[in-house]
Amino acid sequence: MKKAIVAFSLFFISMSYGQEVKPTPQINVNGEGKVKVIPDQATINVSVETKGNVAKDVKKGNDEKIDAVIKFIKKMNIPAGDFKTQRVALNPQYDYEKKKHSYNAVQTIEIVIRDLSKYDELMEGLVEQGINRIDAVVFQSSKLAQYQSEARKLAMKDAKLKAEDYVSVLGQKVGKALVISDNSQTYYPQPMYASMKSMERMDASEPRETLAIGEINITANVTVNFILE
Repeated sequence: MKKAIVAFSLFFISMSYGQEVKPTPQINVNGEGKVKVIPDQATINVSVETKGNVAKDVKKGNDEKIDAVIKFIKKMNIPAGDFKTQRVALNPQYDYEKKKHSYNAVQTIEIVIRDLSKYDELMEGLVEQGINRIDAVVFQSSKLAQYQSEARKLAMKDAKLKAEDYVSVLGQKVGKALVISDNSQTYYPQPMYASMKSMERMDASEPRETLAIGEINITANVTVNFILE
């Protein structure tokens, strides 16, 4: 009985190997979806930098200015969760020519502003309260996840349209998707940088346009294998 089972198994295996496996007709295409969005919020990084010869005095002066800055931010009705201290540093600096020590204190605050119409008022007030360095301004969208979803859908539509264009001359049709690969890169908004010196050189008597937010490009890329019918 065992010999019969072994013989049947070998026969079945040999039959299986003898069968011809037909390849599944398919097409591989890339698709891109792009959504242009006008930003509705910004993340601002500003700093107070203080220098002096006595570490204690430098830190005290820096703390006093930061205290005034934080009070002004609260006066602007910015929620507590939308601003935070990003960096605190007090570093000695040595002048080798004069052979003297000095000290440099820096505190950086990150602020999220969700109403861009308040941008000018906020920035002017921060400078008045002691901010002497604007490190970066990054424009963003509060509906980023929604726009990323739209971009992905557009990328899939683009991929299918390309596949249909390719096979239309062959008398075939695009069937179900066999494999979908998401090739999208994480969206990182590009910061804008400003220096206090360039702001100080501006003529106060001239009207200033201080905000040019432009548009954000949110892009999705996919690779899709479609079965051909």
